[in-house]
Amino acid sequence: MSAGAPGRFITLEGGEGAGKSTQIARLADWLKTRGRDVVTTREPGGAPGAEMIRRLLVEGPAERWDGTTEALLHFAARRDHLRATVWPALERGTWVVSDRFADSTRAYQGYGHGLDLESLDRLYEVAVDGFHPDLTIILDLPVETGLARAAARRGTETRYESLPRDFHERVRQGFREIAKNEPKRCTIVDASQDIDGIAQAIARAVAERLGA
Repeated sequence: MSAGAPGRFITLEGGEGAGKSTQIARLADWLKTRGRDVVTTREPGGAPGAEMIRRLLVEGPAERWDGTTEALLHFAARRDHLRATVWPALERGTWVVSDRFADSTRAYQGYGHGLDLESLDRLYEVAVDGFHPDLTIILDLPVETGLARAAARRGTETRYESLPRDFHERVRQGFREIAKNEPKRCTIVDASQDIDGIAQAIARAVAERLGA
């Protein structure tokens, strides 16, 4: 990559157990073989302050926060993540690949918890200044499959996994609705196929959409 070339911001989204972490590592390795400087990150988190907020969000009982409190915490963490990690990397010409971004807030707190989508849009404008990913890849799979995968690798971050199945169904449909409404930015990948098949589909999408 030539000096001064612009970075790109790619986000991977999906429900619990979709395999985002594995695919982000695969995508980063693929981009590096094509000469890209790459940073991988995650939300909530990705910066020191945001990681502190992450623990508040992903640990503890399911009833710990209501949807509005969750949304406010997510956007506070997101602002710190952008300022400390994402924007500086993009300015250097680095490609940034993030495990989740604002579409997760829209899917989980909006579609999942039923928060007003226009209110989430207003929070987005305040916290994110109109910034958007260059490409969003949504890993889609049946809820039962995702929750079973998540249970198999369960650690301390179980708060969202413990929410009712109908919540996760609404989240899945929310991600599909986001992709339908923003087809130029979003693409859906079938996450029920094997790891190599998913990685190949993601690489094709990045090559076609961003010329990687």
